[in-house]
Amino acid sequence: MGTTVLAGGIAGTALIRAPSNLGLRPLRPGHEPGTWRAPEALTRAGLEARLGPVRTVDLERPRYSTEKPPGTVLRNGPAIRRFNEQVAGAVEAALRDRLFPVVVGGDCSILIGCLAGARRHSELSLVHLDGHSDFRHPGNYEPDIPLHSAAGMDLALAIGLGDPLMLRWDGVPDPLVPAERAIQIGEREDRDPDWGWEDINDTAITRIDMFELLELGHEQALRRSFAVLDRTPEIPFWLHLDIDILDQAVMPAVDSPGSPGLDYGGLAALLRGFLASPRCIGLNVTIYDPDLDPDGTYARGLVGMLAEGLEPLTAARRRP
Repeated sequence: MGTTVLAGGIAGTALIRAPSNLGLRPLRPGHEPGTWRAPEALTRAGLEARLGPVRTVDLERPRYSTEKPPGTVLRNGPAIRRFNEQVAGAVEAALRDRLFPVVVGGDCSILIGCLAGARRHSELSLVHLDGHSDFRHPGNYEPDIPLHSAAGMDLALAIGLGDPLMLRWDGVPDPLVPAERAIQIGEREDRDPDWGWEDINDTAITRIDMFELLELGHEQALRRSFAVLDRTPEIPFWLHLDIDILDQAVMPAVDSPGSPGLDYGGLAALLRGFLASPRCIGLNVTIYDPDLDPDGTYARGLVGMLAEGLEPLTAARRRP
């Protein structure tokens, strides 16, 4: 279907609140990651008011478990599958009604549901803004770990590598996104000697790591990205944002904070650049953890940055 998905321009935004922590590991015995609280915390900090959605969809929080599920090595695997089917349904419905879905999680595993829902309307490209490549898959699993976390696998799953539980979706061809139409921006650990995902270099994924991003600046990073996207100008793209792409000095309230990273201004500029394109048909935001932000300081900063970055969605209706 190509860019005909939103051929008449968008009629507004749909805010989809997806309160999942299923793809994350517990940090200590008895711990449950707090990312499921992110949609509510960001709403309290003003995100819904700033976005002004035409539709708001609240998905029910799934139950987190530390037990090994049968038939899969994915922590909470069957529950992730069920939750992502709900995410996919909400995204598909939004696009059908010419609304731009903004899916607020939650952990990174919700990307797969977003792509599955969007893929029912069109072939896709993917821009993956993340401080980590999230390229864990059976070819590079650590052999001594019995359970693996889907939040570290979303890019691999998107291009068709991983547990079959997360690869096959009704009405959707496999893979969700061909590797040559995926762009990963922001990996900060790939120059470490013990980095475990170096086999991503054997794929057709376009990569701009954090060091190169900071050296290039957002304008050059956008040019490089659109040079890839423009190879298939008829195909729209989905935008994934894991906020750990921000430097930990700016945003420590995430599961795996780190440096170097972007500041708020740099990330907002990247978002504006991608969202200004009428070929961008959806966005998901993940990994903010309100448990690490008890007074809401970082939530307010994040909402301010998102409001600036999402300005193209709140301006006049876009048309291709």
